[in-house]
Amino acid sequence: MKEPILISTLVNQEISKVWEAQTKPEHITGWNFAHESWHCPHASVDLRVGGTYVARMEARDGSFGFDFEAVYTEIDPEKSFVYEFGGRRAHYRFSPQDGGTAVHIEFDPETENSIEDQRNGWQAILNNFKDYCETI
Repeated sequence: MKEPILISTLVNQEISKVWEAQTKPEHITGWNFAHESWHCPHASVDLRVGGTYVARMEARDGSFGFDFEAVYTEIDPEKSFVYEFGGRRAHYRFSPQDGGTAVHIEFDPETENSIEDQRNGWQAILNNFKDYCETI
């Protein structure tokens, strides 16, 4: 398997609010898309080991959509979590940095899209997340 892909950002917000924005469905729908032509009409979170994360991602024009589903395998509140999806995994880490919160995500690549496209897509979603967090 290929090396995991790492993306990160620094959010100008306290860690408790960043964690909440990442783990509460009412917040996830506000940021979980890579481009303004998409949206996340609903999400559900069962934040416990063995619990599921589901987020619906759809083109705003209704032309395409899919459910992203994962199962939590590790949770350390306000510090990190890991979930598995489709035989892959993603590890999210949160840490205080420079008066804000550093967010690092390491995820296993898939085989259909280039590493660069995957990194750019996940980073675009993380950038939306940063922008959203800084307004709450």
